[in-house]
Amino acid sequence: MIPAMPATATKSRQASRPASVAALRFGRLAAMGTVAALILIAGVWASWGTAQHVMLTKGRESGTIEVTRCGGDTCTGPYTPISQGSTPRVKVVIEKTVAVRKGQTYTVVMKPSSDDVVRSGPAGILYAWVPLGGALLLASVVVAGGLGRTRGAWVMAGAGIALLTAAFVTI
Repeated sequence: MIPAMPATATKSRQASRPASVAALRFGRLAAMGTVAALILIAGVWASWGTAQHVMLTKGRESGTIEVTRCGGDTCTGPYTPISQGSTPRVKVVIEKTVAVRKGQTYTVVMKPSSDDVVRSGPAGILYAWVPLGGALLLASVVVAGGLGRTRGAWVMAGAGIALLTAAFVTI
């Protein structure tokens, strides 16, 4: 025969169980929320390095580059100014991507204190924010699985897909 437990022991077990479950749930939500926030912050951080030059063009030199030569990671060509106060350059460097081809001319913005340029206009802005689009897709998985917020995850995933698709179409 199994001895019966005192009534106080049974009640204390039942009282402590919901508290521990609540603490574990809070810990999981805090950890997954932190991971999702860090992913989004990293996406903004990675995008802002290029986006600042494309979006905040006041006082920056803008013009066009005719791509004449491409290497492993970069392409080069002469720079023709469009903005007032900008000087022509024989050779500027643009990052080689799927959107940059030899023989094509692109509108660009000069990075300060360098001979590096980045694409401007809608294509440049959308391309600059591509890392954020990827971060939105990745964070949506964390939000859905770790936080259990499926509607919010679908919104994040939709925004990421829309951003990546718009960048692909404009480039």
